[in-house]
Amino acid sequence: MLPLVFAPVGESNTIKKIGGSPEVKKHLENLGFVAGGEVTVINEIGGNVIVNVKGARVAVSREMAQKIMV
Repeated sequence: MLPLVFAPVGESNTIKKIGGSPEVKKHLENLGFVAGGEVTVINEIGGNVIVNVKGARVAVSREMAQKIMV
């Protein structure tokens, strides 16, 4: 398992675990980040990680991306 920030660009990954406080977990869940879901890193711009999750492009901060384990 590794944090999403270290996942290779363009490679589809399965989300294994979401870390952080209950508020952070809920926020990420609302964005579509759930254990067992697929996520693909598209790009990294200015500290933000651009990902494709559930068919939508979402930008998450590097800090948030470190809480998403793939």
